[in-house]
Amino acid sequence: MDVSFILVILLSGAAATWLVGDKWAARTALIFSGLAFAATLFIIYLFTTGQGLIFTWDNGFVFTPGKGVSFTHIWTRTPLIFLGFQADPLSLTMTALTTALTPVIVYSSFGNLFPKTRAFYALIMFMAFAMVGTFLSVDGFVYYIFWELSLIPIYFIAMIWGSGDVEERKKAIIKFFIYTFAGSLFMLVAFIFLYTRAHSFLNLRLYNALLTLNEQRWIFWAFFLAYAIKTPIIPFHTWQANTYQKAPAAGTMLLSGIMLKMALFSIVRWQLPITPLAAHEYKYIVTGLCIAGVIYGSILALKQTNIKKLLAYSSLAHVGLIAAGVYTLTQDGIKGAFIQMIAHGFGVVGLFFAAEVIERRYGTQEIAGMGGIRSQAPKFASMFMILVLASVALPGTFNFVGEFELLYSLAQLHIWFAIVGGTTIILGAFYMLRMFQQAMLGATNPKPFADVTFGEGLTFVVIIAVLIGFGIYPKPISDFLLPGINKVLVYINRYN
Repeated sequence: MDVSFILVILLSGAAATWLVGDKWAARTALIFSGLAFAATLFIIYLFTTGQGLIFTWDNGFVFTPGKGVSFTHIWTRTPLIFLGFQADPLSLTMTALTTALTPVIVYSSFGNLFPKTRAFYALIMFMAFAMVGTFLSVDGFVYYIFWELSLIPIYFIAMIWGSGDVEERKKAIIKFFIYTFAGSLFMLVAFIFLYTRAHSFLNLRLYNALLTLNEQRWIFWAFFLAYAIKTPIIPFHTWQANTYQKAPAAGTMLLSGIMLKMALFSIVRWQLPITPLAAHEYKYIVTGLCIAGVIYGSILALKQTNIKKLLAYSSLAHVGLIAAGVYTLTQDGIKGAFIQMIAHGFGVVGLFFAAEVIERRYGTQEIAGMGGIRSQAPKFASMFMILVLASVALPGTFNFVGEFELLYSLAQLHIWFAIVGGTTIILGAFYMLRMFQQAMLGATNPKPFADVTFGEGLTFVVIIAVLIGFGIYPKPISDFLLPGINKVLVYINRYN
């Protein structure tokens, strides 16, 4: 079995979900997404037991894929494009995050009644397919195709099944689409230029392309624009909050839990190894910009009265810290970023699901319209409290492990980066606990609030188990990531 099998399962799942009709669409999507996660775990097992593939070159430009869990095939010869998917610790970690969260997101949607159900769940499966393809691709052109494909399903999910005024929703979603698509064009131009230098889109060939410092500078910023918009990093964040608010819960979970991780992963996979000289030259500037996003996102979160917007700006602050860690160009920064991507992925999906549960009962996203939920639904309030504490990096949660590594890496760059970046914990604790107090405690809302159903409770339990389990014992993930990170650092630091 190789990693392309995961893509086959997800694409087949999208087709099957569409074909079975509305009645069985949700269950079909759940089955296929579960199969994709099982296949991912099996491939990780093969990889960790020594059956992974070590790439070699044949005649100077062709991969020779022997026995292993990666897949490479020549797609076209003019230009030379490989349909190649690589199994390594970094790509497998992000694939595991995607295939683990997809069934959680699908299952969390069972409590909603959607028109055109088969289209809704088929689009979720197709989006998972596109995101996994982005993580696994070794050819820049194929990577770009998957990168753009992921925009199509989320556009329709948010546009058709989103909430709020139709015209406002259209404006928000179109703005998101135009922003991200426009940013991606700069990346495409960078890939085309790189092909003229390396005569290949393969990542290893691009890493070794002979580029002048000035060329690296232009390519660095071309990639940065694409990734800064998708992450987002200020001042390219203006699409985020409204899109998160207007999208349905499943769409918001896909965007915040997985899709923004595509950009963070891509910084490590493509931008930094290709432009190491520029990365070292601009690391203080870009790290400072990312940390500014931490402060800015936290301040905006303090002002929010809408729970989904509050969580959106909280996410902006957290991913700003993740991006800052990546751009420190240190082992601790990149490792902390990947750990925090996993922790943030599960945590933010849990928080947005909690907001969805409240909206199902009360029909509102406004925090002022909530209150007294704990007295009516103690189980829900307890699980929500655990997610809130994880989001503010309470020791014993996986988020704490990631944030500690990130702050440590910032301290290695400059102590003031760590001090300022650490304010995300203080400010985050303030606005998250205040939100919990206003929503869960206080005067009881006259509307009844039923406690969690079995399905809702199971979703919360799975998410909390991951956050606490790996918070107590993060070693398996940390050890799995290190070889892949060290390999990337060889290219990032090759001129030092």
